[in-house]
Amino acid sequence: HLEVLESEAVHVFREVAGEFERPVLLFSGGKDSIVMLHLALKAFAPAPLPFALLHVDTGHNFPEVLAYRDRTVAGHGLRLHVASVQEAIDTGRVRERPDGTRNPLQTVPLLDAIARHRFDAVFGGGRRDEEKARAKERVFSLRDEFGGWDPRRQRPELWHLYNGRHAPGEHVRVFPLSNFTELDVWQYIAREKIELPAIYFAHRREVFARGGMWLAPGAWGGPRDGEDTQIRTVRYRTVGDMSCTGAVDSHAATIEEVITEITASRLTERGATRADDRLSEAAMEDRKREG
Repeated sequence: HLEVLESEAVHVFREVAGEFERPVLLFSGGKDSIVMLHLALKAFAPAPLPFALLHVDTGHNFPEVLAYRDRTVAGHGLRLHVASVQEAIDTGRVRERPDGTRNPLQTVPLLDAIARHRFDAVFGGGRRDEEKARAKERVFSLRDEFGGWDPRRQRPELWHLYNGRHAPGEHVRVFPLSNFTELDVWQYIAREKIELPAIYFAHRREVFARGGMWLAPGAWGGPRDGEDTQIRTVRYRTVGDMSCTGAVDSHAATIEEVITEITASRLTERGATRADDRLSEAAMEDRKREG
């Protein structure tokens, strides 16, 4: 089944390269974007990657992940654009939230970067198993001139036929990993021997409890009064802004142990570890509609 998923993703990358003028790949240094980049490099080897990478930097990213991002870009000789949430705050484009969470603030710098560089296709690492709003996505997801997503405008994709037609000012988000599950991603990482940031494996870390999750202290404003920190053995199932990405108690120190742990889990990675998805029942869908 991994061969089928890989073949499907490679086909999507090649289809976009042939159909669009200025694609870009969203790359954060998280496991899904790492797998997506690995597949893209495979799709065009031995030629160089025919598009750049784009990272929306919240300013509250995990240092281990940023170090991995920069090491990967340098190692493959890739082009990287960075859209800064901090810069958007400093220039008044967005306003800092009282809770310190910056994940919802990524929309404006992302759309600004898309408009500035005239990207017409944007590869994302979203998967349908992550969250119910993402399950509504097509592989080719049309976005309007404001970057917004309207599920009523999505197009059928029978027989893996993709329609990238869009009007001036619109663009298409493309999700090559749509049909992967979290378990598929880890099994593919194991098969391909893909290096990941150490944050994905069990390690000792200072954390504090908030909202049923273990959050890492940092410049974003945690912990608050009454939130005591402690050292625990944890790992991260997904990686985003430090203010809303929770760690899970774990002793899984190898890929094989992580796969065993995921197989027994009954919670999706976002449901278990992402506070930004708990803001409301439709938090993810609201962000998608905004861009």
